[in-house]
Amino acid sequence: MKIEVHRLKKHYSDHFALDVPALSIERGQSFGLVGNNGAGKTTLLRLLLDLLPADDGEVLIDDEPVALAEEWKRHVGSYLDSSFLLDYLSPLEFLSFIGSVYGLSRPEILERLAPFTPFLPPGALDPHGVLIRDLSTGNAKKVGIVAALFFEPEIAILDEPFANLDPRSQIVLKNLLRDLNTKQSLTLLISSHDLAHITEVCKRIAVLENGHFIREIDTSDETLRELHDYFAAE
Repeated sequence: MKIEVHRLKKHYSDHFALDVPALSIERGQSFGLVGNNGAGKTTLLRLLLDLLPADDGEVLIDDEPVALAEEWKRHVGSYLDSSFLLDYLSPLEFLSFIGSVYGLSRPEILERLAPFTPFLPPGALDPHGVLIRDLSTGNAKKVGIVAALFFEPEIAILDEPFANLDPRSQIVLKNLLRDLNTKQSLTLLISSHDLAHITEVCKRIAVLENGHFIREIDTSDETLRELHDYFAAE
């Protein structure tokens, strides 16, 4: 599935406005967003998911405006923050609920969760596991990320997926995302402050500053240094 943005604008105050004249993310691309706090990354992701109304312009997924269509939602997985979780459920209960929304049977849910077991918190698939609200911030986030990925969406949108994760989990997640992008042609859109991780996962990266795209980079061996130099010089 393809994501397109046309003349997208969102105003919050006299001091900030998101203004993206055009953006196209083709099926199977891995696209990264980087920028300082307040640059507009999360705002853009929320507009893409129709969680915020745009002041102007539109977002299209497979040529359908997200604000006017519903079918795209069945093919898009997302995790932006803990509000995406039902924290009064256990991880297995929550993941089973998500799977049922997408029409998966119990055996199908467990089969699709199996590849994510190394990333999930210990005991996450225990029928009598602890509630999500009793997990650490990082472990709860793992459940949310898996919920966005395991039902085999065509697009995954993740905001700061590496934040609050321990080093091992960051490595496992990087490998999972790369495999899904390569083997399942999963279209990835990831926002991250971690320049090293995002250059390892994404083949195309955009720098967002004060609500505007400043530059786009096709990832190469020099990309991490270029991004480091850009932010160090600000």
